[in-house]
Order: sequence, then structure tokens, then C-alpha cells
Amino acid sequence: MKKRLVIFGSSDVAQLAHYYFSVDSNYEVVAFTVDACYIKAPDFCGLPIVAFEDVINAYPPENNDFFVALGYSKLNAIRKEKFLAAKEKGYKLASFISSRATVLNDRKIGENCFIFEDNTIQPFVTIGNNVTLWSGNHIGHHSVINDHTFIASHVVVSGGVEIGEQCFVGVNATLRDRIKIGDKCVVGAGALLLSDAAPEGVYIGTVTERSKVPSTRLRGI
Repeated sequence: MKKRLVIFGSSDVAQLAHYYFSVDSNYEVVAFTVDACYIKAPDFCGLPIVAFEDVINAYPPENNDFFVALGYSKLNAIRKEKFLAAKEKGYKLASFISSRATVLNDRKIGENCFIFEDNTIQPFVTIGNNVTLWSGNHIGHHSVINDHTFIASHVVVSGGVEIGEQCFVGVNATLRDRIKIGDKCVVGAGALLLSDAAPEGVYIGTVTERSKVPSTRLRGI
């Protein structure tokens, strides 16, 4: 028999969470919840949506687990806030780990993690609570990803890297081995980090500029 799950959120991320938990987990999503002031309709994805302020009355933690389906807004601070608030209400926070991910770290993965398909998590990796790994990342051996961090798609994290709390790492970023990324860092899309990153640092990759030669003058295309 499947376990019951309540999802916090009513955005694209929440819709994705509903899909993934429904098709690839032992959970049945039974409802959604958001703060009362954000309720715009009585249902979402065909399921009831209730005020977070009243959720424990409608869906008590004794019978329902919980998942916070939010993105990286305000450096993951909102997702962190709701994660902690759900725990205060007594909920067990579920994690989604795709059956199409390669997970070789003895499931050293915390609560409320969202791990999509095609991630490779090598041996001796540790992943904290409330971490999102979008699709297609490589997390190298002996690396540590701390709580409330969001890693976008196709990021290469080499061996022995430590990523701090509330970080954001953009698509196609590359982190060399044995460096430390401080708390609340933003590593932009396509960035290449070869040394430690200071806390609250912003590291932006080089943007490709338009060539002076127009496409109509290119040969062989």
C-alpha cells in the first residue's frame, strides 16, 4: 500500500513533483498546500489545495508525509523556511530519488531531496537535507553537498568537492576536484571553478557574444 504525501507548492516544480512521485515512488499524492494568501483555486493537478496554516487538521502528520516543492528563489531561503516549518508541524519529509539515477553512495541522502533522472552520484558522496539535483549531473566521489542547495542540469562536480548551504549552481558549470564552495554562493551557467569560492560569492561564466559575421555569410551551413 502506498504512503500518503502532501506537496507544498502550486507551481511548475510542484506539478513536476506530483508527476515524479506518482509514476516512480511508493507514494500517493493526496493534496497540495500553500500559504492561504496564495490559494487561487480549490484544486491543483486534480487534487485539493489547502491552506498551509490548516494543513495538519486536514492531513495530519500521523497519516501523511510531506514534500516541499519549491525552486531556488531568494537563494533557496523560501524552500528552507517551508522545510523547517513542515518539520515543526511534525511531518516526515519525503525525498524523491529517480529510479533512473545512478546512486552509489549507500543512499546517504537527506530529507526533502529532489533527485531527477540521469544523475550520477558516485561512492562516498554525502547529500544533505532539502537538496535539488536537476537532471543529468555528475557528483564525484567523496563530495559533500550541504543543506538547502540547488544544482541545475549537467553540472560536473569533481571528486572531493564541498558545496555549502543555500548555494545555487547553474547548468553546465564545472567544479574541479577538492575545492570548497562557501555558503550562499551562486555559480553561474557554464562557469569553471578551479579554486575555492568565498561565501556569498557570485561566479559568472563567460557569455558568448554574437559574431560580426552574419549567418548568411557562413559556408557549409
